[in-house]
Amino acid sequence: MSTVLGVALGASLALPATPAAAHNSLTGSDPKDGARIAAAPEKIELRFLAKPDPNTTKITVTGPDNVPALEGTPAFSGNRVSVPFAPGAAGLYIVGYQLASSDGHPVKGEVRFTLTTGTPAQPPSSGPAQPPSSGPAQPTAAPTDAPSSPVASLTSVPAVTPAAAEGDDGGAGWLWALGGVVALAALAAGFLLRRRPPRP
Repeated sequence: MSTVLGVALGASLALPATPAAAHNSLTGSDPKDGARIAAAPEKIELRFLAKPDPNTTKITVTGPDNVPALEGTPAFSGNRVSVPFAPGAAGLYIVGYQLASSDGHPVKGEVRFTLTTGTPAQPPSSGPAQPPSSGPAQPTAAPTDAPSSPVASLTSVPAVTPAAAEGDDGGAGWLWALGGVVALAALAAGFLLRRRPPRP
């Protein structure tokens, strides 16, 4: 009987020593490692074998061209860690993690997934296209308006002034001619009256 109790007691003492000596490890993630998704999730979740320590746990998320895709700070809940995700262009995303096990040994790993759609990469290409289109439009409009106004003013001025000048000169000439005829007629009449012999 004593031997049975000794064996049971030894087994109970040996059980807690096994997880304490074991390294912490990743048990699952969302998205899964190697997954291909079309809709980007709002957050990435990592699940570990043991509860990670927030003070010693480091998590990074990078997208295509090593662009950071981590928005905010990770949230810890038991053995789960939620990471805010900031999706960018379509391509491969890598979630890297580093944490310390209960025995002090660091544990490193990564989760890879592919985002097949990415809209934030589109607007920057269409944005710069607007300044070139609006830029040349202004210089071309200015020259067309500038010559039109001088031509209109030049054509309008000579068109009005000659007509007015001709009208004034013509009226004055007729008046002078009429006055000259009347004066000549008066002189001729006076001359004839003087040459006529007196009646007896």
